[in-house]
Amino acid sequence: MLLPFLKDREAAGETIRVGVIGCGQMGEGLTAQMELMHAMEASVVADIVPGLAAKALLAAGVDKSSIVETDDPDVAAAALDADKRVATTNASIATTTAAIDIACEVTGITEVGARVVLEAIEAGKHVMQMNVETDATVGYLLRKLAKDAGVVYTLTGGDEPGATVLLHDFATSLGFDVVAAGKGKNNPLDRAANPDTCAARAKRQQMNPKMLASFVDGTKTMAEMTTLANAIGFVPDVRGMRGPEVTPQNMAEVYIPTEFGGIESRPGVVDFGIGIAPGVFVVFTTDHPKLARDLDYLLLGPGPFWSLYRPYHLTSLETPFWMARAVIFGETTAATDNPPTAETITIAKKDLRTGEVIDDFGGFSAYGLIEKADIASAENLLPMGLAPGAVLKRDIPLGQPLTYDDVELDEESTIVKLRRRQDAELA
Repeated sequence: MLLPFLKDREAAGETIRVGVIGCGQMGEGLTAQMELMHAMEASVVADIVPGLAAKALLAAGVDKSSIVETDDPDVAAAALDADKRVATTNASIATTTAAIDIACEVTGITEVGARVVLEAIEAGKHVMQMNVETDATVGYLLRKLAKDAGVVYTLTGGDEPGATVLLHDFATSLGFDVVAAGKGKNNPLDRAANPDTCAARAKRQQMNPKMLASFVDGTKTMAEMTTLANAIGFVPDVRGMRGPEVTPQNMAEVYIPTEFGGIESRPGVVDFGIGIAPGVFVVFTTDHPKLARDLDYLLLGPGPFWSLYRPYHLTSLETPFWMARAVIFGETTAATDNPPTAETITIAKKDLRTGEVIDDFGGFSAYGLIEKADIASAENLLPMGLAPGAVLKRDIPLGQPLTYDDVELDEESTIVKLRRRQDAELA
């Protein structure tokens, strides 16, 4: 149980002080959630848009008199020493200030995610990585650097990859053989989706249209399943996964090898499904007759495959729970400790022209598809996490995968430097 430990910390005056980087929908939500908790607070909130961090703190219920707006590290440190909160456009204050226990990266921008997480690790801070786009690209190296520094680098159990890892850990710890793992997709798949086509819906849902477009075009799902695959050593069965229409009742008949009547060519795969969002799942098997009888008695079905299904994930709202466990127990919810098995590769969303600059996830230029890491490496395919800001060296037609040879990368960017280093260490 976590609550008694939080109450003990509260009684001892040992509040877990969190640095939040990014004040979009997720950052604002987790900032508000912490105000309801014992011994936990968003001590520093950072966003590049002036005033947005203070707005998030006010919306969370923090009194205006307790908020200090500053980009000066010394002023921020003094404010925290005086038990004030800090709102800033300087992300480094959220990652390096002495009083901070854990930094939570929630921008969704790969370059920002790489830079601030590296900075936090080097400053000796634990890291909650909510930026799956960055983790899918350089998560293996960031995890290694964190372990070397003696701090925790973890994904959240509130997002689909972490929530699925928890189910996988539960099943495999009991000795079951997991054959498939994945999530539901709650938006109809449209590879051509962009901020313009998603603008009206995004406005209704109070979302960033680019973020919504990254959900609709499938890129977010691909990045999430890449981080899941890398955390548990699974692979996509085919490029882009299969993504069938499915229900919680028939998952154990669908995500299984074809020799048993399913759709997958092998066990050990990640996949997604239409019709089971916002849930996550694993499908497992056992050949032990007593366990099979008990699973049937427990209404999971006659087998030989069974599914475990969590019908929700609370994203940022439950992330403070997993941050607290990282700080108090040194616990990792999900991370890539072994060489990556999957990659999110870059596909042209339209005809791309020489000299064109690729925009960000959910933009007009490209979308991502999950692929096996060894195939991506053999074909020199460009990771989607490196694509934003890359300049086209040649024309690329709609639907064609991009390779490293097709683009000019910014070799001075943090994400590119880290990826080069990760590839060198894995070679």
